[in-house]
Amino acid sequence: MDDLKVGIEYTVKQKVNYADTAAMYGSGLVEVFATPAMIALMENAALKAVSSYLDDEHNTVGFEINIKHLKPTPVGGTVRCTAKLSEIDGKKLVFAVTASDEEGKIGEGTHTRYIINTKKFMNKLNS
Repeated sequence: MDDLKVGIEYTVKQKVNYADTAAMYGSGLVEVFATPAMIALMENAALKAVSSYLDDEHNTVGFEINIKHLKPTPVGGTVRCTAKLSEIDGKKLVFAVTASDEEGKIGEGTHTRYIINTKKFMNKLNS
């Protein structure tokens, strides 16, 4: 964990399928890339950005997300989400997240995750 540094980033991409649409998620009535799907992709990029820096006992969990979904992406389009670590405050990690498709930026915002000891976290949850 000592190797974690501001500036670490990771990009994930996904082709938009019907299962990823607002109509399928229930978050809207149109067949365009759903905001919840974009958020999940942003969270996944943040998770992957730091996971290789953590030992086997630690993981991160999402805590807060503040994003704007700026433009729609149709089925068949490809969405790329990048998470860049912008702040480290103890176990708190803050990421700048962006999403784009072939036409340009479709979303942006911030995502906060916390480093946890996975076993302790699950034991506390299950007790």
